[in-house]
Amino acid sequence: MTMNQIIDRREALRKTALLMGAAVSASALSGILQGCKASPELTYTPDFFTKEQAELVSELAEVIIPKTDTPGAKDAGVPGFIDKMLKECYKKEDQDNYLAGLAEFDAACKSANGDSFIYLKPEKQLEFVKAQNEAALKMTKENPEAKRPFILTTKELTLLGFFTSEPGATQVLQYEAVPGSYKGCIPLSEAGNGKTWAT
Repeated sequence: MTMNQIIDRREALRKTALLMGAAVSASALSGILQGCKASPELTYTPDFFTKEQAELVSELAEVIIPKTDTPGAKDAGVPGFIDKMLKECYKKEDQDNYLAGLAEFDAACKSANGDSFIYLKPEKQLEFVKAQNEAALKMTKENPEAKRPFILTTKELTLLGFFTSEPGATQVLQYEAVPGSYKGCIPLSEAGNGKTWAT
């Protein structure tokens, strides 16, 4: 079979729709094509979020702290941490504000990119997060009394969850279990190899 003879699933669906004419509506075809996109895999069972919300928060956290030569947000369990923090530590009003911000975030993404955040390519996700972050920082600077923007709350929770996790504290930060050893006078180059101390 030559490369010209190979047709992917989407192309086959499009050609079938063309052959059937008006028998397949645009919304039905859109739903079928949407089904071709794989949802991100969850690394935890959500308790506060719905499955869809958890997928969105997981992808967003991974954009904020991606996996490189060190673990990313998903590897460190950050999405589960955010879920637990919102459920157990936030007031009802703050929970509602966060969920409303999450919905607005995805709606803005669909408006700007034509698709949900979780289905965008990584470079598009990063581009959208940067734009949202810049807009949030500008708004906060202009109106410090305004409700904290969703993206800034998510960044805060992601950083907190990551740097208090075992991978974040031991593989990114310098960590030594308390009480640790005492070294009275050593060269700076021997004091942690340039890493900040985990607290």
